[in-house]
Amino acid sequence: MADKKFVIPSKRYKGDTSVVSARLPIDMIKDLDKIAENTGRNRNEIIMLCLEYAIDNLDSDGKEG
Repeated sequence: MADKKFVIPSKRYKGDTSVVSARLPIDMIKDLDKIAENTGRNRNEIIMLCLEYAIDNLDSDGKEG
């Protein structure tokens, strides 16, 4: 059996925070809650990880990064 590693990435953003409100479809919130439950993270952490991934992989005006 291959060795499985449990990896928790360090928090990328530190320091002051601000509250941002967003209207999301109920089905998306349910999906986020399922992911949070399955991973032991909270909804906010899942949303932040998704946003970090999107920012890191955004290709706007043909330029990466």
